[in-house]
Amino acid sequence: MQRRYDRVVHQVSQFMPRALAEVLRKAPLSPEKVEFAWRTAVGPAVANVTSVELKGHVLQVHAKDATWRREIERSVVVIRSRVNALLGDNTVRGLNVIL
Repeated sequence: MQRRYDRVVHQVSQFMPRALAEVLRKAPLSPEKVEFAWRTAVGPAVANVTSVELKGHVLQVHAKDATWRREIERSVVVIRSRVNALLGDNTVRGLNVIL
């Protein structure tokens, strides 16, 4: 019985991110949607020390300080991929990290 439960939990955990991404991609692009995608992509620690704004296809990321700026810049490829998985392919083509 435990194995069956574990398998179901695993299937749900695989399904939920894809379902969330699908629903989110269909919603109109808004500042709130961009903020949600950012927080989901980077996690609460980074989200709490940044703010974001989408200008065209460039995500403007305002970092709290130079240390956070460097950390975000090191992960730009991964972050952009995660954000685009939620917003739609090529919605974000670049990230500009500023203080």
